Amino acid sequence: MTTDPADGFARPYAAAGVLFFDEQDRVLLVVPTYKSYQDIPGGYIERGETPKEAAAREVREELGITPPIGRLLVADWAPSRAEGDKVLFIFDGGLLTAEHRDKIELAPDELSGYGFHDVARVHDLTIPRLARRIVHACAARRDGGTRYLEHGEAVS
Repeated sequence: MTTDPADGFARPYAAAGVLFFDEQDRVLLVVPTYKSYQDIPGGYIERGETPKEAAAREVREELGITPPIGRLLVADWAPSRAEGDKVLFIFDGGLLTAEHRDKIELAPDELSGYGFHDVARVHDLTIPRLARRIVHACAARRDGGTRYLEHGEAVS
């Protein structure tokens, strides 16, 4: 987090990711070369980008494909003393067709693999706050809603 001591306002980092699904409604997780857990395709938003543009760019850079990116599923406020405050967006990538899957070319400096996994298993495959975000995003996709989260937990 960067702040100007004169104004005292938080200036969170912002990141955007995409949930893709296969025909069995399993979620795509990638294996980053620089993390000890699986993740969803995505990354930090660059200056001048919208969250949705960043999500599409990250998918193109990481997976080498340009499938359509759908609606917002989750916005999560995730403050962290260690990493700085973040606001995280997850968009619906929908069904990743066989045509797109056949064209995936992983960015070798970022990813070493990927796979589709049952949503019920995400807590075994990734860190808790991301697993919670994925579960909420899947629920939002099913019911047509959008979830606002804090620390990966729903806020009423």
